[in-house]
Amino acid sequence: MSNRLSGVLCPVVTPFDAKLAPDADRLISHCQWVLSQNVGLAVFGTNSEANSLSVDEKLELLVKLTDAGVDPARMMPGTGCCALTDTVRLTAHAAKLGCGGVLMLPPFYYKAVSDDGLYASVAEVIERVGNDQLRIYLYHIPPIAQVGFSVDLIERLVTDYPKTVVGIKDSSGDWANTAAMLDRQWDDFRVFVGSESFLLANMQNGGAGCISATANINPAAIDRLYREWDGDDAVAMQADLDRIRSVVADYPMIPALKATVASFSGDDAWCTVRPPLVALSEEERSKLTASLQKKRFEMPGLS
Repeated sequence: MSNRLSGVLCPVVTPFDAKLAPDADRLISHCQWVLSQNVGLAVFGTNSEANSLSVDEKLELLVKLTDAGVDPARMMPGTGCCALTDTVRLTAHAAKLGCGGVLMLPPFYYKAVSDDGLYASVAEVIERVGNDQLRIYLYHIPPIAQVGFSVDLIERLVTDYPKTVVGIKDSSGDWANTAAMLDRQWDDFRVFVGSESFLLANMQNGGAGCISATANINPAAIDRLYREWDGDDAVAMQADLDRIRSVVADYPMIPALKATVASFSGDDAWCTVRPPLVALSEEERSKLTASLQKKRFEMPGLS
């Protein structure tokens, strides 16, 4: 795990069976398809319904993925929880399996906590895990968590743990915030944006790639922009990505992603979400699918 991750990663949607239990077989199949499109796996991200999954469920799914031959070096599982011990347990498990990194939310239940408190939380996890191979990518998503990582806090963590705190996913939706991180130019610190809408700008300014919800359905096109961002067609490619994302963004994101996978795979079981989320109605799903088809959208190789 000495190498740091870059490129496009997918916060993989989690399939559930009729009893709302995680469906490992469908998850493995979807992960394999995403990997076939040259996109890595940020399992247990926001769009994975991660905070609707128990620690034990996540531990078991990670083992099943690796047992199925999914390369752990291409995985960045989300391990940040509100409880310190849960974060330590998940993070240690991911590091032991050889995951390329972990994506770590701050403990987000208590609001208006200090940078000192957040620093102590991350530092305590690092010390308790005690694995030199651990690579942490911070997860900054204040629109959801309402608790985030300031630029000064990131600098403190990078200074004290330069081989462990190696990157961040910035899902603030605020390009100025991302630019402020890039401007610090920490040594080989990887800055990922949380939406492909910012991918071109991120790459033009020295970023590492993106970790985006719509990589569940449009991975190859997003990866192409990552690889060809300095080419003549980059602006047009960014516009095409934005058009697809705008269609999906007209609906609640997680149900819309699952409905899209269901429609283009022919597998209606993918529509299932865990409460409190609610699946799209048949009318909404039909409208979403028709809108995507009008844009000649496809998911080649999906089964």
